[in-house]
Amino acid sequence: MPAANELKKGQIVEINGQYYQVRTFEAKSPSSRGASTLYKIRFNQVPGGRKLEGSYTANDQFPSVPLQRREASFLYRDDNLFTFMDSEDYSQYSLGEEELEGQLEYLLDGMEGITLLIVDEQPLAIELPQSVIMEVVETSPAIKGASASARTKPARTPTGLEVQVPEYLEQGEMIKINTETGKFMSRA
Repeated sequence: MPAANELKKGQIVEINGQYYQVRTFEAKSPSSRGASTLYKIRFNQVPGGRKLEGSYTANDQFPSVPLQRREASFLYRDDNLFTFMDSEDYSQYSLGEEELEGQLEYLLDGMEGITLLIVDEQPLAIELPQSVIMEVVETSPAIKGASASARTKPARTPTGLEVQVPEYLEQGEMIKINTETGKFMSRA
């Protein structure tokens, strides 16, 4: 049973008989002496997408979920359904937009390294790899001599994700993006 202070973004827990995935996790330390740290957590129900917010102390426990983790790749999108293929037995699983909220901008056709989270043979959510490599499809022209400065400019990827990149990068270059923070890491 994980405690509230052990939860991480993307983890699935059971609340009132329903499965919820942690979307945001924030620790707040009160200013008064002797008060315990509060953890403000926002959950999304999986499947379903219903939101639930709450403040918890470190002692609050959540029942564990018997998750099965399977390596998968993203195949294609069909309207609001996203289809993934299990890398071991090639079975296909579909998830809706609400289950993939906040992760859609990182999904490219044929993308590998995704982990499907399955309970009772039903997919609940996915875990993205730590970083993804994407092409810069739109950005302002590179500025000569910009490598010495730490200034950034916006760049757009094929999925519509907008990332702040160094001024020296040009359109058509491949970049590495952190999927947890959504920030530029390096050239690929």
